[in-house]
Amino acid sequence: MNKQKVYVFKLKHRLNRDKRASTHLLLAARAFGADGALYSGQRDEKIEESIKKVNEAWGDSFEVEYARHWRRSIEQWKKQGGEVIHLTMYGLPIKDVIELVRESQKDKLIVVGGAKVPGIVYELADWNVSVTSQPHSEISALSVFLHELYEGTELSRTFEGARIRIIPHARGKKVVKKEI
Repeated sequence: MNKQKVYVFKLKHRLNRDKRASTHLLLAARAFGADGALYSGQRDEKIEESIKKVNEAWGDSFEVEYARHWRRSIEQWKKQGGEVIHLTMYGLPIKDVIELVRESQKDKLIVVGGAKVPGIVYELADWNVSVTSQPHSEISALSVFLHELYEGTELSRTFEGARIRIIPHARGKKVVKKEI
């Protein structure tokens, strides 16, 4: 797969209810190779700051941006030539479509939602994809989707500018820290 931009879009973030799940979703997106993320709903500067601190310590330039108008943001992505992949348990099975998605040279916006997703999202999406047709979290769906999209190559990715690095070790912990 050639390197096009891959962004994740978390719909309808709710401050009191979703802060941990949204943070974990963004961390998974970052760790599994996405370039950045958008989120709509309630603005949460703590999440934005948290991801910024992770980037500073662990490397990378993963971007997080608040989108006031989710529909307009999706439409703009498509207008600029990108495609939209909506992860939903009601979509086509990932094993049936991942090769076609992977072959596309278009930038990708992967839409996930914790709260009820408006029906128009299904219409706006180029792909409605299910990781499984059983209830599970948007975090697990995103992780599996990105893993399949990148064919596992994201697992050995290095993060530029990392001050902290884990050295694989069979027992115990081995951590390398760079002084700034």
